[in-house]
Amino acid sequence: MTCGACAARVERKLRKLDGVQANVNFATGRASITHPVTLGVDQLVAAVEGAGYTARLSEPVTREDPAEAAHERDLAALRQRLAACATLSLPVVVLSMVPAAQFPFWQWTALALTAPVALWGALPLHRAALVNLRHASATMDTLVSVGTLAAFGWSIYAMFFGTAGQAGHVHSLDLSLAPRYGGGQVYLEVAAAVTTFVLAGRYLEARARRRSGAALRGLLTLAATDARVLRDGQEHTVPVERLTVGDEFVVRPGEKIATDGIVVDGSCAVDTAAITGEPAPADIAPGDDVVGGCIALDGRLVVRATRVGANTQLARTAALVERAQTQKAAAQRLADRICGEFVPVVLLFAAGTWGFWMGLGATPHHAFAAAVAVLIVACPCALGLATPTALLVGTGRAAQLGVLVTGPAALESTRRIDTIVLDKTGTVTTGQMNVMDVVPADGEHLDEVLAVAGALAGTSAHPVAQAIARHAGTGGDARDVVSLDGLGLHGVVDDRDVLLGRLRLLEERGATVPDGLRTSLADAAAIGHTTVLLAWDGRARAVVVVADTVRPTSAAAIAELRRLGLEPVLLTGDEPGAAHAVADAVGITTVVAEALPTEKVDVIERLQAQGRVVAMVGDGVNDAAALAQADLGIAMGTGTDIAMSAADMTLVRADLTAAADAVRLSRRTLAVIKGNLAWAFGYNILALPVAAAGMLHPMLAGATMAASSVLVVTNSLRLARFSPAGEPGTRDLTARPSPRSG
Repeated sequence: MTCGACAARVERKLRKLDGVQANVNFATGRASITHPVTLGVDQLVAAVEGAGYTARLSEPVTREDPAEAAHERDLAALRQRLAACATLSLPVVVLSMVPAAQFPFWQWTALALTAPVALWGALPLHRAALVNLRHASATMDTLVSVGTLAAFGWSIYAMFFGTAGQAGHVHSLDLSLAPRYGGGQVYLEVAAAVTTFVLAGRYLEARARRRSGAALRGLLTLAATDARVLRDGQEHTVPVERLTVGDEFVVRPGEKIATDGIVVDGSCAVDTAAITGEPAPADIAPGDDVVGGCIALDGRLVVRATRVGANTQLARTAALVERAQTQKAAAQRLADRICGEFVPVVLLFAAGTWGFWMGLGATPHHAFAAAVAVLIVACPCALGLATPTALLVGTGRAAQLGVLVTGPAALESTRRIDTIVLDKTGTVTTGQMNVMDVVPADGEHLDEVLAVAGALAGTSAHPVAQAIARHAGTGGDARDVVSLDGLGLHGVVDDRDVLLGRLRLLEERGATVPDGLRTSLADAAAIGHTTVLLAWDGRARAVVVVADTVRPTSAAAIAELRRLGLEPVLLTGDEPGAAHAVADAVGITTVVAEALPTEKVDVIERLQAQGRVVAMVGDGVNDAAALAQADLGIAMGTGTDIAMSAADMTLVRADLTAAADAVRLSRRTLAVIKGNLAWAFGYNILALPVAAAGMLHPMLAGATMAASSVLVVTNSLRLARFSPAGEPGTRDLTARPSPRSG
């Protein structure tokens, strides 16, 4: 498939089968089909082949996906084709449009340079046009192929059988509106430039489509490859694929948990960011559930497998990403939608023009010149430029502002979105644990408890301990430090026997906790903060409150998003207390807490079922499926590669205000693209009857076509002056309030 019209034709062909519902995604090259059990896969493939394409039953994406290597080869070949055509086309355009550069017999040099471009460079377009012809259909490829071949063919005719090949021939810009002899004109620059511009657009599309499977492969790389299975009391390393429900396996410190299961023995802190996205590790003990792909930070676990293979949380998340990507409609450009009707009309119009003039007794040259003028004036040079130039300028400016945009699908979504769902950790907050407060017990000195806590915490790589160490700075030396699985640390600091950890640790060791500290523990827990107790000599000396911190710019970003007509929703896997505390700090009123990855997708789907057009901003693997399900997925660049692969946009800078800039710039870019396309089509529609009437010389047709291209490029270049919110020069012409925003 080469354009959105191709996907639409395959979709229509499939839907003609009884009981079949099909959704064909041009971006991913996949079709999601619901069909009766009586209809086999062979019949579905045959229907696709009947539309002029090939198909096969899709296979689960694996770590080493052969399709990815094929995409890379295709992209490299397209890049080489584009580079060669651009190199050859530039001198042709200069020679054709600059009279001072037209040396004797320059046209023959231009012909030699144009021939490879019009024949070899545009070969994929010509092939697609032939396929369309065999199936009585027409797309952008048909128009480009006919236009370039007409321009190239007429130039050859004029040079060999007219006067255009003679020495001293120059391109004269005679704008007289009267029928003239066209055998003295060549249009080589049209054939060369149109081909190059269209290939540039195809290359940009191919680059965006290449990323479609990256999220799935990235998810699969999170899974463990081997497991240490316990059999007869001995550990045996086996491939994770051989695990069965009920198998018990060992997880050592630093290793990935092989599959979903329940802890049989041992306790430790587990990094669950792959599933929950939260920075604070979970403390795991016997009887707790664990998820495959998470990492045991300390301690040894024995886990009994409860789900394996495609039933694991990680595999189901990957399946959600694939399903959401398949369901997301490709951006069918206006040019592709209209060309299905426009191309046959132009072809009939050109043939009718030739017949009309011949019927009036005009010379064959005059009749052919008028027909060629129709084809030339309809040649989609401006159409080929309309989207790629706006995308190049708009995405280039976006990159300067720290926003990476994948393509037109993201731009289309930004105009319609009215709700923006925000992950908490790493998006609204920094994603890094920091000390929020240190509360000494009565009679204790803050400097002393900080020095002791910092010394002991500095020996651990645990994120909470590292936060305490950063806050306390360098303190005394700790020795004989022992990590107590999932509970905390025990060591000697300045000849004191010190405990640093959870309340449960102190209670197990018989340490007393003053009522004042218990009140501080309860207050911190109420707002979702993590608490750590410091104790020595059998008595708790201080409470250290640790939490993720709100980004300094988040509140201003939320206000700007509201101004753009977007209703913010905070969606997090964290507990309600922490979620509401963050929401209150930044001005969000709608909060959904304790949401697992599958539940995040459910929230997005519920909002969409209510008629909302939803954007999702996230940074973790746990957000990947929701990012793919949303109408517009925006990933924080400081997050995981998986989230960025599943998203339509990536914010390079760790600043939520970039999301507002992304929405504004995308809306502006889309407006420019639509304006370009409206001009390009409008120009063609108005110019066609003039050309058919014999009042538009082919050279004038070429000149006006070039003028339309200049206008399109100039309009696109306005995007380079886009300024972020708050900077001088900002003029938001595209923001509009949501009907739900009040």
